[in-house]
Amino acid sequence: MMDIIFPPFPVDVLPDRLHERLAAAAEEEDLLDVAYRVYDSPVGPLLLAATAEGLVKVAFARQDHEAVLAALAQAISPRILRAPGRLDEVARQLDEYFAGERRTFDVALDFRLARGFRLSVLEHLPEIAYGHTESYAQVATAAGSPKAVRAVGTACALNPLPVVVPCHRVVRSDGSYGQYAGGEEAKRVLLTMEAA
Repeated sequence: MMDIIFPPFPVDVLPDRLHERLAAAAEEEDLLDVAYRVYDSPVGPLLLAATAEGLVKVAFARQDHEAVLAALAQAISPRILRAPGRLDEVARQLDEYFAGERRTFDVALDFRLARGFRLSVLEHLPEIAYGHTESYAQVATAAGSPKAVRAVGTACALNPLPVVVPCHRVVRSDGSYGQYAGGEEAKRVLLTMEAA
């Protein structure tokens, strides 16, 4: 068995070939708990992170990718490495989505960062059809708690998998956008793209 020592500095400063060898060795020895990459999208750079179970995190640049990685190290494991290959399928499906060729995602998801009612909300969101929206109140009812409108807002705000689990399709009862982890402009871009 090869000893893999995770360096105390950001691995992104390693020369590319050395980094690729480190990532391959960590994957081969089953020492890589969270793989990540940054995906360039029309709504800005998205951090994509996956465990062996599936996609666990999508984060916008405004959420501070370094802080997100630190939080993943605390919540899941410090064995995190930029290993884009594990996320190739997610990136391919995002390419298709942003090109208007995909309406739903078909990738394994790891929901370990959501529990209870928040998880119920997240499980409902993919049922909101592409190009359509639901109000926070409608989602609360669908998730089994009609009075939990504010809790739906919190669940959407803390959605660990935005875009892929489409919390951008949840709007206020008056049709206005409401808050979004990627910012109001990102939500507008996604909804406008889907409505076209």
